[in-house]
Amino acid sequence: MPISSEEYRNVLRHFPAGVTLVAVRAGEKTHGLTVSAFASIAPQPPQVLVIIDHRHRAYRLLETEGAVFSVNILGQDQVDLSNRFAWVKDEDRFAVGAWERAETGAPVLADAVAWMDCTIAGRYAAETNTLYVGRIEAAAVPRPEMPPLLYWNRGYRRLDLRHGEG
Repeated sequence: MPISSEEYRNVLRHFPAGVTLVAVRAGEKTHGLTVSAFASIAPQPPQVLVIIDHRHRAYRLLETEGAVFSVNILGQDQVDLSNRFAWVKDEDRFAVGAWERAETGAPVLADAVAWMDCTIAGRYAAETNTLYVGRIEAAAVPRPEMPPLLYWNRGYRRLDLRHGEG
């Protein structure tokens, strides 16, 4: 018998994750959400993975033929934007932020630490979620010196850059 959802959350809250905004475009519809379930797959071909809950509006859009998405890695100064895409329900989430269209037509955050513009290379159902493999068609690193926004133990965190490698 698997562990409970509460036990799962208690264990996984101790694994730090970067914070991304995934922006989806399907036809003329766009939607975005805050996602920490993101991973790199391989550099050749360049692919990444995002995991989306079936209850989320983004799932329905990503299931549309021709849907594309971007993954935008947030900087530690973008907490408000992360919260907006996590919690704002009825307003246009894209009304705030420096949004542009990428090569595929997906929205990208021009002042993210980095962004990737993706076509869908694969969809894999996993009970209540789907894993989307994105083939990276374009990418940029607008703010290479900005530390990423992190999420750990139920809160946003900052990197301590005072300590060098060593």
